[in-house]
Amino acid sequence: MTKTRHEELGLTNEDVLNIYETMLMARRIDERMWLLNRSGKIPFVISCQGQEAAQVGAAYALDIEKDFALPYYRDMGVVLHFGMTARELMLSGFAKAEDPNSGGRQMPGHFGHREKRIVTGSSPVTTQVPHAVGLALAGKMEKKDLVTFVTFGEGSSNQGDFHEGANFAGVHKLPVIFMCENNKYAISVPIEKQLACENVSDRAIGYGMPGITVDGNDPLEVYKAVKEAADRGRRGEGPTLVETVSYRLTAHSSDDDDRAYRSPDEVAKAKSLDPIITFGAYLKENGVLNDELEKEINDRIMKEVNEATDYAEQAPYAEAESALKYVYAEQN
Repeated sequence: MTKTRHEELGLTNEDVLNIYETMLMARRIDERMWLLNRSGKIPFVISCQGQEAAQVGAAYALDIEKDFALPYYRDMGVVLHFGMTARELMLSGFAKAEDPNSGGRQMPGHFGHREKRIVTGSSPVTTQVPHAVGLALAGKMEKKDLVTFVTFGEGSSNQGDFHEGANFAGVHKLPVIFMCENNKYAISVPIEKQLACENVSDRAIGYGMPGITVDGNDPLEVYKAVKEAADRGRRGEGPTLVETVSYRLTAHSSDDDDRAYRSPDEVAKAKSLDPIITFGAYLKENGVLNDELEKEINDRIMKEVNEATDYAEQAPYAEAESALKYVYAEQN
């Protein structure tokens, strides 16, 4: 009997259904956040829509009991797989005291959860890259079996932090997976105005590591690339640069109007390749998913998103005085 693509990768039907559910959960939370923003209930949204396949496919290739994630601001799919919940993400959206990322101090997308091995990010883009390299160095020095997984956009690959981090990791053969989520636009700047080379992965050779470009709309292709990169890191063979190519289906953020720099036809074409739809179709073609199960999954996810929204909206804000916490020394 011929094996399916996911079986050839060692993934079960349950695995690929889990990947699909996490992708769908990320999409439904994101869609809800846009509605909340437009109704004036939450201040800011920075979307994962169109990049869920890359995020969840990659995260699924990691060991969430050992490895560390240093996500960038769109990585809702990554942090959901690492164990964050719809409720926690909604608490962040509403900037409530219970928000595990920052207690409501940071904008949404600044993920951080110590217990889940998610290392907090900062507003300046790409600062997570040298952090991931430093964490990998510490792991290597302490002889721990771990890899660090760090993500960033293709615009961020032009920042000094990326080049310094990649060079250091290459020299010291550190177990780092650099994953560039190329969504074609650095806010309004298209990819052809960002790079002189064809692919972000072409830069890998300069830092003594392999570089690979894969279809970011295919979670199985991303899973395969990241699994191989993780295995290399664990064997002591050093870092890998993985570039996933997809498309940002929304504006850069809720403060951006992408109609100023993208045509409706371009966006419509990208939506025809929406990974939620295409991966769902793959699962149906291979008998893993049917219309009934699809509805059951979607209904269950929407129930969770609704409950998370209600909880977060009613949760208390932090006390005003807590804004000074972690800024000034506290006297006992």
